[in-house]
Amino acid sequence: MAAAPLLHRPSAGAANPDLLPLVGRTPLARVRTELPYAHPGFWAKLECLGAGGMKARSAVSMLLGARRRGDLRPGAPVVESTSGTMGVGLAFAGQALGHPVILVGDTELEPSMRQLLRAYGARLELVERPAPEGGWQAARISRLREVLRQLPDAYWPDQYNNPDNAAGYRSMATELCGQLDHLDILVCSVGTGGHSAGLVGPLRRRWPGLKVIGVDSVGSTIFGQPARPRLMRGLGSSIHPGNVAYDAFDEVHWVGPAEAVDACRRLARGNFVSGGWSTGAVALVSAWAARVESGAVVATVFPDGPHRYLGTVYDDDFCHTHGLDRTELAVRPLEIRRPWAAEASGWARCRTVVDPVPSARPRVPAPAHAGGIA
Repeated sequence: MAAAPLLHRPSAGAANPDLLPLVGRTPLARVRTELPYAHPGFWAKLECLGAGGMKARSAVSMLLGARRRGDLRPGAPVVESTSGTMGVGLAFAGQALGHPVILVGDTELEPSMRQLLRAYGARLELVERPAPEGGWQAARISRLREVLRQLPDAYWPDQYNNPDNAAGYRSMATELCGQLDHLDILVCSVGTGGHSAGLVGPLRRRWPGLKVIGVDSVGSTIFGQPARPRLMRGLGSSIHPGNVAYDAFDEVHWVGPAEAVDACRRLARGNFVSGGWSTGAVALVSAWAARVESGAVVATVFPDGPHRYLGTVYDDDFCHTHGLDRTELAVRPLEIRRPWAAEASGWARCRTVVDPVPSARPRVPAPAHAGGIA
């Protein structure tokens, strides 16, 4: 990769703390759309209806935590790697707290998302090719470190390993406790590991028997599968984030892009509320859990809405180009006894969850309870 041009230090705008009360306080929707079969229904937290989306919760938490520790000085730049959604959250937090934001993305970032992030005042740095190991994420982080060397007063939240990421979702846990009388199963998409780690502790204190299902992308290495090029963005990873609380999960599902697209489109046609890759994946698994666990109260989080995905998930030409309209859809997950026993090429399930690299990176303390699905 060619040497990056020198960056000028961006100027800080005035803080707008009146934005902060707009974070969160999102409603629950009851979803009964067939996905792909009939099911009793599940609850979905609609994070697209909060300012800045789901990641605004963690972005504000990370910047406030850094300011308390003195790691982020007033008006200093914030630099972070993003595939899109965290970028929106940081753009929101930067405006609210008075910090210019530099986002390191890649050329797979949708043109509409690039326009949106720039409209929110963020500066974009795009890497042009993935790293041989670690893919786009490793390439983005390499470029991010170059930016930090050029802007020594800038702050990197490091969303993958920052405990304040998870802490930002305690407000969501409080909201869920107030919105639900009971909860048996929580279904969480897993990317940085932030929202699952932040939700599980408070929710299990309220409902000690809570079962937690993680939802990952085919081709993601988070739960011990080999890293492969991934079409789906927003969940999954080519690296092992330190925020993933492996002990919190009772089982993990890997979902392929064709199943996620089918679920998204079914939601849009039959439930109006839909979203992108993560939403389709968790909706599919939530409907399955509600169907197989008779009488269980199931809840999940829809991280964002459909607008970012009009050129991918909801575009017939895109789906045809990538063969998603010709893929035979799984109607139930393939059972894998161990994460390394077989490579998932479509919807798969494993009830053995382990940390693939327990000693290679810093860890966030896991919640006290870790049960298993019978």
